[in-house]
Amino acid sequence: QVHLVESGGGLVQAGGSLRLSCAASGRTGSDSAMGWFRQALGKEREFVATISGSARSTEYADSVKGRFTISRDKAKNTADLQMNSLNPEDTAIYYCAARRVNGISTVASGYDSWGQGVQVTVSS
Repeated sequence: QVHLVESGGGLVQAGGSLRLSCAASGRTGSDSAMGWFRQALGKEREFVATISGSARSTEYADSVKGRFTISRDKAKNTADLQMNSLNPEDTAIYYCAARRVNGISTVASGYDSWGQGVQVTVSS
């Protein structure tokens, strides 16, 4: 079982930045892909970004391309999400997720382990 813990959420003004971090522990594989999803109040969970186990491949939702950057530190077993130029539409609970394989996935069903989520609120 993989245990994921997110940190770094909070309240920020529109145009500001936040950096989320996801720490993985337990039966993790250094070659496992990781991803970030988010769920706004009253909406379904949606894909944000993913990075392969090798860190060679990344993919982003159209809504965050050019503003968000996903990265990972395999030595620390963490995956970070740098979020710039935030706007109120980015307000949501952000979830970290991990797969058992190296390849990336943009669908929630492709992930095996999930964190409890961290709140990000962007004020206008």
